[in-house]
Amino acid sequence: MPRETLTREQIVTAAVAVLDAEGVAGLNVRRLGARLGVAATAMYYYVKSKDELVTLAADSVWRELELPDPAVIEWRSAAMLLARELHAMVARHFWLLPAMSTHVVYGPGKARFDDCCLAVFEGAGFSRTDADLAAATVLMYVIGAAHGSAAERAWQARMRRTGVDEDARREEVMASIAETVRQFPRLLARSTSPPVGVETLPGDTGFEFGLRTVLDGLEARLDQEK
Repeated sequence: MPRETLTREQIVTAAVAVLDAEGVAGLNVRRLGARLGVAATAMYYYVKSKDELVTLAADSVWRELELPDPAVIEWRSAAMLLARELHAMVARHFWLLPAMSTHVVYGPGKARFDDCCLAVFEGAGFSRTDADLAAATVLMYVIGAAHGSAAERAWQARMRRTGVDEDARREEVMASIAETVRQFPRLLARSTSPPVGVETLPGDTGFEFGLRTVLDGLEARLDQEK
């Protein structure tokens, strides 16, 4: 692909595909150039470094989110939609969380999401300061909830890069975890039988339970201020 026909958008799209498969450690500007059929020098015409490429790719995936219109959707429903969209996006791009821990990711994609979150909570009646805090609370909850699945996929990517037999390694890890769990009675009980008497809604998951709980707390705070 001649440099004249290459665009930064094409480079970022290709980078996201590599990151989805191999994570940040697997991304290399020279290898990406080979994937696109251009020399490394052509790649550096559009991006200065791997760090810049990771930052651009990370911001680009935030644009995938379907955002609600706070003017027509009740605030709690809008907040749940934002949280579910974000949770699903992080699951698609497991590398995003580690990338955000080492790079400053704040471009139009992330800003678009943040602005919508603030509109949702301000529209609900939160003060400007409390809207900031409410948006941050939901964001932190979703990131925490998504960490487990993201870590699992990152581990799988590392196994592929290093050529380790994933199934064999998983068996070793699970055996080690089982040995550890046997030392703690409550964990052992949960590993051998499901919890009894837990009330959940149809189709409920740990993520949905936690999200409703967070929004219940925010709604209670909002009611106190009225």
